[in-house]
Amino acid sequence: MDEQELIQGCIAARPKAQKALFDIYAPKLYVVCLRYLKDQMRAQDVLQDAFVKIFAHIGNYKSEGAFEGWLKRIAVNTCLDQLRKDKKLLTDVSLDDVSHKLAHQDYSAEKLMADDLLKLVQALPDGYRTVFNLFAIEGYSHQEIAQQLSISESTSKTQYLRARAYLKDRLEKIDND
Repeated sequence: MDEQELIQGCIAARPKAQKALFDIYAPKLYVVCLRYLKDQMRAQDVLQDAFVKIFAHIGNYKSEGAFEGWLKRIAVNTCLDQLRKDKKLLTDVSLDDVSHKLAHQDYSAEKLMADDLLKLVQALPDGYRTVFNLFAIEGYSHQEIAQQLSISESTSKTQYLRARAYLKDRLEKIDND
């Protein structure tokens, strides 16, 4: 079944098409959810919610742009909705007490496996992690992030810089070990 047949099958609410779509895209979207939510169970719950939205709105997909990108956007928005519901979004953990060095240094990031990097990103406080994911990984601008999260553009930039400083500090500690 090609992508268009899969989409048409899902629009027609055919269980085989829905299962095939889920089997193909769930692993990729789960990784997206894990980047936003620390807990694997929460990420799985949000993934399920995202697929409910996908199946409910698949008829709205206009074949403009990549289908996977459309799915990913729904997953990201579902993660953001969950973070808003948790009322933890942009809770500032005082990292000002920790000395962060923003000077450029070479880190041995190549020593880190993808899972290790994911754990470092997951260790970020919710607000930092959300802005970091949206800006550094998803490619949103600070203006778009500000609109999406109902924060100021300056808050988005600050959260991103703090996330970067936090990650640099952790990478530096790993590098020194």
